Amino acid sequence: MATAEGSETVTTGKPPLLEAVGISKSFGPVEVLGDINLSLMPGEVHAIIGENGAGKSTLMKILAGHLPSTRGELKLDGKPVVLAGPVDAEARGIVLVHQEILLAPDLTVAQNIYLGREVRKGLTLDDKTMNKGAAEAVRALGIDIDPTIAVGRLSIAQRQLVQIARALLVPHRVVIFDEPTASLTLTETDALLRVILDIKKKGAAVLYISHRLPEVKEIADRVTVLRDGRLITTRPAEGLEAVDMARLMVGRDVAKLYPDRVATTAVDYALEVDGMNVPGYAHDASFKLRQGEILGFAGLVGAGRTELLEGVVGLRTSHGKVRLNGKPVHFVTVRDSLRAGIVYLSEDRKGKGLLLGQNLGINLTLAGLSQFVRGLLIDRRKEAKALDGAIAEFDIRTRNKELLAGQLSGGNQQKLLLAKMMLLNPQIVIIDEPTRGIDIGTKEQIYKFIAELAESGKSVIVISSEMQEVIGICDRILVMRNGRIVGEVSGNHMTEDEIVVLATGVTSREAASMAEQA
Repeated sequence: MATAEGSETVTTGKPPLLEAVGISKSFGPVEVLGDINLSLMPGEVHAIIGENGAGKSTLMKILAGHLPSTRGELKLDGKPVVLAGPVDAEARGIVLVHQEILLAPDLTVAQNIYLGREVRKGLTLDDKTMNKGAAEAVRALGIDIDPTIAVGRLSIAQRQLVQIARALLVPHRVVIFDEPTASLTLTETDALLRVILDIKKKGAAVLYISHRLPEVKEIADRVTVLRDGRLITTRPAEGLEAVDMARLMVGRDVAKLYPDRVATTAVDYALEVDGMNVPGYAHDASFKLRQGEILGFAGLVGAGRTELLEGVVGLRTSHGKVRLNGKPVHFVTVRDSLRAGIVYLSEDRKGKGLLLGQNLGINLTLAGLSQFVRGLLIDRRKEAKALDGAIAEFDIRTRNKELLAGQLSGGNQQKLLLAKMMLLNPQIVIIDEPTRGIDIGTKEQIYKFIAELAESGKSVIVISSEMQEVIGICDRILVMRNGRIVGEVSGNHMTEDEIVVLATGVTSREAASMAEQA
């Protein structure tokens, strides 16, 4: 069944639901996709994997009518088709679930799900029907969300699920998921994967992009690998392990993901927090961060990790005692903590970390703008030199330094955000979800960078929902549950089992009992 060297197709007797033939895409003189051939069969989950910047999202946007191709053609049911736009694609049954959250924060969950497809009762909107339908749509994804609540009040994970529910409300034959589980917990991910398998059973085709390779192994029938805008191979998922996929993605062995390092032996504390309260989120939280230490914060989504650290640095109203290098401090605003040498990298790099509509140089220098002002003007030559240095030091992969930040891949946006904050020469670095939605090759780079920060004497706090991540890079891990720090693990006790027991409040004996009953 081989169609080309290293590629496989599926023979079902039916034409592909959707097929890309020789698809290429250029932005000006820069070609980001070259000669891509891809088929989506009825009742198939076809995964696309590759590093950030490999061209995955560009290909998805072409398949869903958001971008025209420069060369090549699309076929629907074996017949050539030109998609006039995303509305035309949806009318033909092709639905894209975006990686970015594209919801109106001031509208309710139901209003977002039915936006542009409102249900009417006479001359007025039928809010009762839409609220009921929205509740059922999100419940199918394994969660209960009040359909009348404003989306802006939801967590990032909940917003992602609302966006998925909105997409699946449309009659669909082809569903394209672009990193749908990047912000989801394991429970939410399991529920979504069950929904995807149900879509497959009904005869639709699913195109699935994810950096979580075990998920790909679990759910995919075929796997296509992209690298630098080129198709490397298409193979049955059955014959691929996660390590094989990683090797194909980056073109080298990435078996050693976490850098070797020796935990700090420092006895002095860079940061001490005592009795910190963030109203509605964190209660009576106390912890200490040693100089040169990497301290992890683990817990379930909603445990209060992000809000606690936002309270410490002045991003949220908080009450408690903070000591910096042994001296009492109080940060009313985040500007106060920046001046004191603490930087906070938000988990929402698109919404809070970067100005997506501005170029790379502006984004890089904005936080430390005073360094680049000469008289009343910004020294653009100095700014350009700083950008060149950041691109080299952080391996920010861009073919054009005039690109907007929003045109970078997710991994390169995270590198730009890191470079931006490092220009401030901080002594304490707090990183929230450092590798969310980032490929395995870029993860390796970011882990190495975090380790180098600690080795240089800086202190680092890592908030992460990926347990293997905090276990792999941290010296100690604090676990939160329901807004409180409920325990600490270190050394040989840094295991997923120990963290889960603390995060859920379920004892190992209770967990074993539940497993037997299951």
